[in-house]
Amino acid sequence: MPLPATAPTDGSAGIDSPRAWLIVVAAFLSTFTGFGLVYSFGVFFEAMSEEFHAGSAATAFMIAVTSAIYFTLGLWTGRLGDRVGPKPLLVAAAVCIAGGMIATSRVDSIVVGYLTYGLGLGIAVACAYVPMVAFVGGWFRTRRTTALGVAVSGIGVGTLVMAPISQALVDAYGWRQAFVVLGVGGAVVMLIAAALAKRPPLAPSDEPVRTFRQLLANRQFLALYANGILIGLAILIPFVFMKNYAVGRGVSPASAAVLVGVIGASSVVGRLGLGSLGSRFDSLGLLRFSFLLMSLSYFLWLFAGGGFGMLLTFAVVFGIGYGGYIALMPATIATVFGPVGMGRTLGLLYTSAAIGGLLGPTMIGAIIDATSYRWGIITTMVMIFAAFACLYLVRRDAERH
Repeated sequence: MPLPATAPTDGSAGIDSPRAWLIVVAAFLSTFTGFGLVYSFGVFFEAMSEEFHAGSAATAFMIAVTSAIYFTLGLWTGRLGDRVGPKPLLVAAAVCIAGGMIATSRVDSIVVGYLTYGLGLGIAVACAYVPMVAFVGGWFRTRRTTALGVAVSGIGVGTLVMAPISQALVDAYGWRQAFVVLGVGGAVVMLIAAALAKRPPLAPSDEPVRTFRQLLANRQFLALYANGILIGLAILIPFVFMKNYAVGRGVSPASAAVLVGVIGASSVVGRLGLGSLGSRFDSLGLLRFSFLLMSLSYFLWLFAGGGFGMLLTFAVVFGIGYGGYIALMPATIATVFGPVGMGRTLGLLYTSAAIGGLLGPTMIGAIIDATSYRWGIITTMVMIFAAFACLYLVRRDAERH
């Protein structure tokens, strides 16, 4: 029977202790692995599209399905993590990564790939992301925003590392064998994270855990939910289409893969820089700034053409804003709604990203197929700006300090 989340702590292994930073390491490794694999999908995009004779929309639907699954299942894995702790979830993530990637390496139809890749990576990330972010939030009080920024910086570092590794594996062995290598390696790293992870020793609290009904009746939550749908429509677009766009304009595949990695590297700057500022300044204001930065960065992509320097600048600016969003959203949720039941709150909020993630890449792919990349870029920019506007429906005085 699991210990209650409000179990008292001992001084050596309690909140804000050195032991808490091992949980940050575990969360870093879990996000590094899960999102590093998912966000490297653009490296495989062209090879899979050609082999399966699929257009941009049909190929992008593979990542759309995956995104929808991990954000939807976060609703349950967040609650499950509150009950059983992190180790069982991370072991399950390791099994799903290996199974999903290896199974996808053997499919002969992209439709079957939707199932093997979508379920394998989708379940893995659902187990490795929302619960681990909630656990980190529970292990910290005074340095929570900084700790969350470090933990989710694994997403950026994973993208930075996985994209060029994936490209090298594809060049050397083809996309199918690359999936096998990445699946086995990813499972090993996830098991290391499981060995380090531990349930947070939250101090006793009289604060009630909000029910789903209470959250859905809260105007602040609804504004954040609308924001989540809109950013979910847009956030995967550079990861899915950037490499293919660049190669189509004369950039070498290796250099184009670097662009995806640069987004990951720059997002680490956003996570650590803007994330650490969130513990000293207004987290909601910094979150708004992150969205504004992401929306404005699309002007760089829109006018880049085949200029590698301009594309590189876009990757840097977008990555910083994206990293700030990823680091500051959980911190803002913990501030507005409290750390108690954070897994439940994040899980429900991230179903909004599931809606957007399911529709976004396929919709933009269809726009690209029917018109051009230009209109796909403009549509994405408009959606991010609309998400930015939604944040002004969240009142600053609603935050609890």
